[in-house]
Amino acid sequence: MNRADLQALADKELERQSKYRCRLLCCASTPCLSSGATAVIEALEQSIKEQKLDAEVAVVATGCMGPCSRGPVVTVQVQGEADVVYEHVTAETAQQIVADHVGANKPVANKMLPAELPFFTKQTKIVLANSGQIDPERLEDYVARGGYAALAYVLREMTPEQVTAEVTRSGLRGRGGAGYPTGLKWDLVRKAPGEKKYVIANGDEGDPGAYMDRTLMESDPHRVLEGMAIAGYAVGADQGFIYVRGEYPIAAKRLEKAIRAAERRGLLGNRILDSTFQFRIDIRIGAGAFVCGEETALMASIMGRRGQPVPRPPYPAQSGLWGCPTLINNVETFGSIVPIIENGAEWYAGIGTAKSRGTKIFALAGNVENTGLIEVPMGISLREIVYEIGGGIPGGRAFKAAQTGGPSGGCIPAEHLDTPMDYESLKALGSIMGSGGLIVMDDQSCMPDVAKFFMEFCMDESCGKCAPCRVGTVQMHRILERVTNGSATMADIDTLQELCVMVRETSLCGLGQSAPNPVLSTLRYFRQEYEEHIQDRKCAAGVCDMKEVPVMELLEVLPQRIQAEYPEVIS
Repeated sequence: MNRADLQALADKELERQSKYRCRLLCCASTPCLSSGATAVIEALEQSIKEQKLDAEVAVVATGCMGPCSRGPVVTVQVQGEADVVYEHVTAETAQQIVADHVGANKPVANKMLPAELPFFTKQTKIVLANSGQIDPERLEDYVARGGYAALAYVLREMTPEQVTAEVTRSGLRGRGGAGYPTGLKWDLVRKAPGEKKYVIANGDEGDPGAYMDRTLMESDPHRVLEGMAIAGYAVGADQGFIYVRGEYPIAAKRLEKAIRAAERRGLLGNRILDSTFQFRIDIRIGAGAFVCGEETALMASIMGRRGQPVPRPPYPAQSGLWGCPTLINNVETFGSIVPIIENGAEWYAGIGTAKSRGTKIFALAGNVENTGLIEVPMGISLREIVYEIGGGIPGGRAFKAAQTGGPSGGCIPAEHLDTPMDYESLKALGSIMGSGGLIVMDDQSCMPDVAKFFMEFCMDESCGKCAPCRVGTVQMHRILERVTNGSATMADIDTLQELCVMVRETSLCGLGQSAPNPVLSTLRYFRQEYEEHIQDRKCAAGVCDMKEVPVMELLEVLPQRIQAEYPEVIS
């Protein structure tokens, strides 16, 4: 296939789609499927067949549309009219949509989402532009929306150096959490000596409540593949790997199908688009270890070894898979490459802030009216996300904190609601951007309990290779357990802070280095809650069960409590 063939395929698909006066788009991503989307799709298809509308109405199983808490979601697209989105669609509602909306042009009012809903209007969809609009299992749908045109342009019009320079000028930073400049990383791999080089897409997403990468892989797999192929051309690699979390079977299935379809069309494999460039992509399934999100542990897993981190340097850009230079980027990072090539670095750099360019995908979860997946410009305030896109706190309750960055991030209190969501601002507050998890908490949340939850997660997910993380997380969790059951002393807070610093400064990899963040941020902004638990044996949120302290535990902590509260008594 060459560029002309690619355009011909796009034109053919657009012509096919234009024959339908109406398209019924039904979300078939994991959240909606778990809510019954399969039955909805079947009901739509059956109703159309019964009413003999097959020739003029198409049913499309798409990727995520965003408002996951309102699924299953169905969008009705009629030529020349505004889209209509339906929420909480059942098989019965699907039949009604076909009969009333499609058949009689009478929308089903009680199931419609308002077109002006800020959840939709406040977003800027760049990476997710195709999500919810195409069938992720049809290559033709992707090509019809300009798919693989960026790869064709790069192979014909740009040198590897020019591609790398374009990504550098865009200001794109890694979306996996660290925020390292993407163009700089690409340039390091491109300049690294070695005949064999690799490209890896990190899809091992393990943060509680986060599903940004899963959604992109499920909803627009070809966007990821095309971004990887462009990266392979830029750095001189001929082999790529997508490391997919084991709990993401739908993503793995759709990626596998997309790879095979692209290979059949000459968009992956040998002589891509009639050029001399060759690039193959294989999938590797992770076993669910959180630590394998760390790049050296991930590479070990790909090579069939135990997923444990190793000290750096050397960095993967110099010595990665099987000792060869290796480029590792997050799935969302690769999803940003095609728009940059299509629209130019200056266009992309004009979105966001001076140091945090472009858009970011967040998984908005917790105590907020509209939970789901959102894509917003960098620099948008936390207040806009919570109260406009998110629709505020249910029941009119007060906002208390937002956890960003998952178990590696921190908690942002209400006093910082106007904080811009960018790398520098979040770091200054003791949190991180992370991969994009965003959990909203109301005034019924207990912050020591929140810290304990995330510490328990880190403790369980520690690979155990280094003692600071293996032992330190356990000791921090024990102290937090005592705080939440009322048996801690004020001295425990000092010990907890010391442990946090030690684990952060001496752990081998990012898991241990960032594990103390939730503890440190809650101590920084909600220290009074820790003190209430210890001194008053009271949980204001009513979350912690302040049971009677066992006698043996009381004997253990009593001397510390006396020393802390009555130092003058002890000489």
